[in-house]
Amino acid sequence: MSEKHATTNSGEGSSRLPWTTADAARLYQIGAWGGDTFEIGSNGHVLVMPRGPEGPRVDLYELVTGLEERGINTPVLIGFPDLLARRMQLLRRAFDDAIGECGYRGAYTPVYPIKVNQHRYLVEKVERLGRDIGAGLEVGSKPELLAVMGMTSETPGRLIICNGFKEAQYIHQVMRATQLGRNIIAVIENISELEVILQEAQTTGITPRIGIRVKLSRAGSGRWHQSSGEKAKFGLTIPGILEVVSRLKETGMLDRLALLHCHMGSQITDIQVVNSGITELAQIFVQLQKLGTQLTYIDVGGGIGIDYDGSQTAWDFSTNYSLNEYAMTVVYRIQSVCDEAGIEHPEILTEAGRALVSHHSILAFNVLGAARADRWIVSSEELGFLKNDPSTPRVISDLIDAVERVGPDTALESYHDAVQAHDEALTLFTVGHLEIAHRGLADRLYWTVCLKINALLDQAGQIPDELGDLQSKLSDTMYCNFSIFQSLPDTWAIHQVFPVMPIHRLDEEPTRGATLADITCDSDGQIDRFINVQDTTSILPVHELRPGEPYFLAAFLVGAYQETLGDLHNLFGDTHLVHIAVDDDGSWSVEELVEGDTVDEVLSYLQYDHRWLYQAIRRDCERAVRAGRMTPAESRALLADYNRGLTGYTYLE
Repeated sequence: MSEKHATTNSGEGSSRLPWTTADAARLYQIGAWGGDTFEIGSNGHVLVMPRGPEGPRVDLYELVTGLEERGINTPVLIGFPDLLARRMQLLRRAFDDAIGECGYRGAYTPVYPIKVNQHRYLVEKVERLGRDIGAGLEVGSKPELLAVMGMTSETPGRLIICNGFKEAQYIHQVMRATQLGRNIIAVIENISELEVILQEAQTTGITPRIGIRVKLSRAGSGRWHQSSGEKAKFGLTIPGILEVVSRLKETGMLDRLALLHCHMGSQITDIQVVNSGITELAQIFVQLQKLGTQLTYIDVGGGIGIDYDGSQTAWDFSTNYSLNEYAMTVVYRIQSVCDEAGIEHPEILTEAGRALVSHHSILAFNVLGAARADRWIVSSEELGFLKNDPSTPRVISDLIDAVERVGPDTALESYHDAVQAHDEALTLFTVGHLEIAHRGLADRLYWTVCLKINALLDQAGQIPDELGDLQSKLSDTMYCNFSIFQSLPDTWAIHQVFPVMPIHRLDEEPTRGATLADITCDSDGQIDRFINVQDTTSILPVHELRPGEPYFLAAFLVGAYQETLGDLHNLFGDTHLVHIAVDDDGSWSVEELVEGDTVDEVLSYLQYDHRWLYQAIRRDCERAVRAGRMTPAESRALLADYNRGLTGYTYLE
């Protein structure tokens, strides 16, 4: 998708009809990406529907302010376990309906890959909820396996799929899990893993169940299309699969081959890719059965996408299919291939993570302030004074002329004149022929020209290409109390677009446009791509900030990957994390609180000892008292402040 520019400009302009919350819903597309999970209430606040439109509604603004009253300040990551339960139920229902409609004779098991969000509380919720719908867990590393082994001690029959690179210790833990009675399958990603399994089996006398991951011939779609195809990182080609089958036959372990697995990529955008990929996978399954294997599972991997912008397209961060269409495609294609070959229908597994947990989490943060170009606009009175001042340099007079000539028919010409005069002013200043006061005036006059032209753009039938990015240049920069690198790392790393919008004042028309800057000392710490009706936009419509009044924004659908991918840029740590329990009447309570990192905790990650730091400052204070630079009372106060800083939140309080 190409980028377009928002229609809300900085400053002037308002709609002819009174603004309503329906206008806000259209502007922020909340009905498209939020579906039946988020909406705007009549009071102009975002409402969360954790159990769907028939269930209770939670006022997100009241929730955030209620958390602050409890001492849980923004930025805060808010999770709704009810939303997680609902997403799991929707996935289960979609496949159950497809199986019933097609007359499919096999079962279905959803499997949650914990890499998508490994937070203990969330994984425990998935494990408990999974007991009702028969869900399993997937691990991709030895640490994840060890965690899941412990979490499933009371439910040993829970299916565990082991993916990822496996060395001897990983395989050894799989053997121990098998010995403990876990329902576990080790998926072979490469030939060397098979040899390790065979050697461990011979040593321990334990024969685990085995799966094979296949590289499908066709690449996937979207940002992660290379997860399948010939250059895929994981999986075996057909010759490799045949070698595995041959080796298992030689060792008398062919009956332990239980699962065929593929992964077409995270966030699959196009249903046709699903269609062709599942067909190829089913054909491989049928051919392996004809070779004498006793495969019982066909694992279609992850990839069920999230429509982050609500466009319902095959764009990188959207999907052109629904959950029901995905399930029907998978079930129908597997059934068709198996029926044609006369093969019994296998049990279908999915490893959907993004589709299960994305909706679960919302990042709420407060705005600290804004930089705005129209702060420096030159008034008509000032223009008149400058015109009559004989000391006004010619280049400044040229800019004044450009300001006064701006009109519907002369906008582009005035812009060209302003650019030329402004460039000349910069050159004169650089060579020492223009005073700094006049340099500042040149900047202000240039911005005044641009702002006047920008105010005309909404009425223009066709905007010249040279003026196309004017709104973006003139948009406000809102400084927000969070770190992109910690809380929304995908916006920086892969240019992910998340829905972002104000959570209150939506019954008022937003009259400003802004990009969002975080509080890190990094130019990449900003959000300048937002969802729009047809495309992405470079600015977010926002409201005028009111002195002394908080203004809250939120990023939605952030439950997948963001928490564990974040880093410590500028030593901003994890935000507060709360899980919210919701009653039938919409009242809420904090079910689980994980307090955000304190300064001393973050410092300890990098081997700083807060006790040593405190003692160093204490010695400095003692030297300052001895030298007469401070009193003992001032020394105590400084030490107390320093200690509070060490034990405080890493974000602005």
